[in-house]
Amino acid sequence: MTKRFENKVVVVTGGTDGIGLTTAASFAEQGAHVYITGRRQERLNEVLKEIGHGAIGVQGDVSNLADLDRLYAQIQREKGRVDVVFANAGVSESAPIGGIEEDHFDRVFGINVKGTVFTVQKALPLMSAGGAVVLAGSGAGSKGFANLSVYSATKAAIRSLARTWTTDLKNQGIRVNVVSPGMVLTPAMQTYLQNNAGAEEWMQQTIPFGRLATTEEIAKAVLFLASDESSFIGGEELFVDGGFVAV
Repeated sequence: MTKRFENKVVVVTGGTDGIGLTTAASFAEQGAHVYITGRRQERLNEVLKEIGHGAIGVQGDVSNLADLDRLYAQIQREKGRVDVVFANAGVSESAPIGGIEEDHFDRVFGINVKGTVFTVQKALPLMSAGGAVVLAGSGAGSKGFANLSVYSATKAAIRSLARTWTTDLKNQGIRVNVVSPGMVLTPAMQTYLQNNAGAEEWMQQTIPFGRLATTEEIAKAVLFLASDESSFIGGEELFVDGGFVAV
């Protein structure tokens, strides 16, 4: 039986942890040739064993354009094309208005927005009709959480990029959509919950479904948006948040 992404070439940035790692593994299990990026070579080496299926890791920072050039040059040499991009790499940092510093702003926008823009733009010469781009958004881009104005603004920008790029790329047959998780039980979230008493109870009471998402649930949404099953979906933001934004 043919797998959903048999022989597809898939790029997952920020693929060494949490949602990125689970999604990369899901693509690989479905037959894809997966390339993941991460900033730490040691961690890359560890997760490639976990993903298996011939996944390839390319060390790099998405806010560094030379690193992105090196990633796509390797893919061009080895595969000659890109079928799917999951622009997942991102960083979440908090700072209240009145306490926002320039390095915080530059770092969060540099990774989340600049990194996303050039991850996609530099992939385009290797993509053709039928290609799919999935951007990592967040429910924070539609809400007003205290101390997260810069982070939330980057995710609102991601939402806007998907709309514009859908128009820009319609004649090339490349679809662009956003997956926006809510509160997800990633390793980073687990650390946060351990250090903040009562936070998990508050989240469970706030989310209509009464629990946090698993990384597997987010990965399923990414694979849907990247697959032919969503062939007539473009410029959309798919919330995977247990009803948090909608309700």
